[in-house]
Amino acid sequence: MKLPELKIGNKIARVPIVQGGMAIRLSTARLAAAVANEGGIGLIAASGMSHPELRYEIKLARSLTDGIIGINIMVAATDFAGIVKTAIDAGIDLIVAGAGFSRDIFGYGKESGTPIVPIVSSVKLAKISEKLGASAIVVEGKEAGGHLGTDVSVRELIEPIRAAVKLPVIAAGGVLSGKDIVDMFKMGANGVQLGSRFAASKESNAAPSLKEYYLKAHADDVVVIHSPVGLPGRAVRTPFSKKILAGPVPPKVCDSCLKACNHRFCIIRALTRAQQGDVETGLVFTGEYMPRIEKILSVKEIMSGLVTEAEKIYSN
Repeated sequence: MKLPELKIGNKIARVPIVQGGMAIRLSTARLAAAVANEGGIGLIAASGMSHPELRYEIKLARSLTDGIIGINIMVAATDFAGIVKTAIDAGIDLIVAGAGFSRDIFGYGKESGTPIVPIVSSVKLAKISEKLGASAIVVEGKEAGGHLGTDVSVRELIEPIRAAVKLPVIAAGGVLSGKDIVDMFKMGANGVQLGSRFAASKESNAAPSLKEYYLKAHADDVVVIHSPVGLPGRAVRTPFSKKILAGPVPPKVCDSCLKACNHRFCIIRALTRAQQGDVETGLVFTGEYMPRIEKILSVKEIMSGLVTEAEKIYSN
């Protein structure tokens, strides 16, 4: 039996898989387009990008696919509104927003007809999102990588949120296999979002040394740090993350990238260093189950494997 399509606003994904938007610059046009070409939804991680860079990435993605391309943006970013408006002006298909919650974004979406998809981790925010006009919601559990809004498993969140709203529900956190996808659908999800599996893909914009670092991680290497954003964040234990677990590492230079920053360290620079391959002084965000990934695969191989396994189980 084929997996059902995922409809978000007037956009319909043939395959109900959303590629997580991983900043800084892990998820760029090449990765997003590759996922879109396989029938899923590809996201460009817009956090930390300038407006010209974002326009370039959206244009590049459009040249590589006629599939669905969205952006992911942190609500906590100083330039949140500017990035959202730039993406809408550039004709982005949808906007996923996390690391905080914005009411204003729904107005931008309504004005332009752009589907808005907030990331939530509670029934309360799911209901508010529906009331404000969200086209879908990403329900993210504690298993996710990067900034976390809950310490509850996605497997405990899906059913109560599904019962509370009529919106399409996209499950995120700890989804790595076809079986995981089917489990989420049985709980009431309409789609799934995967980050870690695509971070470790050939099309990911992570440096080769970072991708290899992912494969070397063990379960006890995954830690939760306190981010300057004001949220906990899941990361791999590196020399730098050990430092920030021990105490603040105040930046000598501040890029003022966040609306409110506790200055424990500079997150945009730490994530950029990791993306460029410096795993000694960089911050390596990761999902809880990244250690289960054993090989760097192409997006085509990842999507084919996920869909084949899921449909086989789904038919039984």
